[in-house]
Amino acid sequence: MSLLNDLVNLNLCDVTEKVIADYIWIGGSGMDMRSKARTLPGPESDPSKLPKWNYDGSSTEQATGDNSEVIIYPQAIFRDPFRRGSNMLVMCDVYTPTGDPIPTNKRFIADKIFSHPDVVAEEPWYGIEQEYTLFQKDTKWPLGWPVGGFPAPQGPYYCGVGSDKAFGRDIVDAHYKACLFAGINISGINGEVMPGQWEFQVGPVTGISSGDQVWMARYILERITEIAGAVLSFDPKPVLGDWNGAGAHTNYSTKSMRNDGGIEVINEAIEKLSKRHKEHIAAYGKGNERRLTGLHETADINTFSWGVANRGASVRVGRDTEKEGKGYFEDRRPSSNMDPYVVTSMIAETTILWKP
Repeated sequence: MSLLNDLVNLNLCDVTEKVIADYIWIGGSGMDMRSKARTLPGPESDPSKLPKWNYDGSSTEQATGDNSEVIIYPQAIFRDPFRRGSNMLVMCDVYTPTGDPIPTNKRFIADKIFSHPDVVAEEPWYGIEQEYTLFQKDTKWPLGWPVGGFPAPQGPYYCGVGSDKAFGRDIVDAHYKACLFAGINISGINGEVMPGQWEFQVGPVTGISSGDQVWMARYILERITEIAGAVLSFDPKPVLGDWNGAGAHTNYSTKSMRNDGGIEVINEAIEKLSKRHKEHIAAYGKGNERRLTGLHETADINTFSWGVANRGASVRVGRDTEKEGKGYFEDRRPSSNMDPYVVTSMIAETTILWKP
C-alpha cells in the first residue's frame, strides 16, 4: 500500500510540464456527478482556452444509444486537491454536437439570467448553507448510528464535540481544507441537529460562480467520502420521524440591499417571493415536501411566511439586517438536493427582473 500511495502522490512537476485536468459535469438525474480526466500540455487559468470534450450520454441518461455523443464545455477551473501540483478540476456544462444546451443543462439558463444588465448592475451575492448526511457504506444507516437502532434524541449533536456526538469529523475537515486549496470560497462548517449530518457554507459568491463553487464543493466531498468508505446523501429527509431534514438555506443580497435604506428593497424582494411561492417550491428540490412540514425548523411547504430571526419561516431576516436597515435575507426553503444554478438564478430573476 505504501508504494501505491507513493505513486498516487507522485509530483509530476519534476518531470513534465503536462498536467491532468479532471472534467466534471452533472449527469442525467440532476444530482449525480460524473468526471473523467485528460492530459493537457500545461496549466491554464482561462476555461475558454481549454478544449471541449465529449462523452457517452446514453450511459448518463442524457442521450440515446443511436445518437449518444454529448459535448462538455469547460466553464470554471479549480486547483485539484487530490493530484495537487498544477493539476486542475474543471467544472463543465453539456451540449449537443450542434451546440444546443441539453435539457439537464441548468447552468446555461442561469448564466443568461446572470448576464442580464439589470442583474449585473445589482451584483447579487449568495451564501449557500449546504447540509448533507453521511451514511455507513455497508448498512445504509447514518454514520454513528447503532445498526438497526437509533441514537439518543436530538439536542447534543448540533455543533457538538465528542465521539458520542460528532460522527465523521475527519471527512468534514478534509473537505474544508480541500475546498480552500481548490479555490472555493468555503466560509465555514458545523455539525447539524441530526447526528451524522453536517453543513458547509459557500459564500459570499457573486452570480453564476455561486453555482459553480457549490457543485465543485459537492464533487470534492463525494470524492472524499469515496476515499473514506462512507456514503454521501443529499436527501432532504434522510430518516423519517423526529429528526431534522437537510436543506440548502440560501442567503442573498443585491447592491441595493447592501446600501443604506436597503431594508426597503429587502421587503420588496420578499413580497415578490411570496407571490411566486409555488413556482419556487417546484424548483427547490425533489422530496422537499418530506422536509417542509412546519416542524424541525421549517415552514409548511404550502404557506409562505417570513420573519426576523424566525427559523420556522420561509424567509428569515437577521437581527443585524433589521438593526442596520440594510444587508441580506435567507431563503430557507431550498432542499439539500436543490440545483444551485436553478435556485440562485431564480431568486435573482424574481427579485430583480420579475414585474408583478
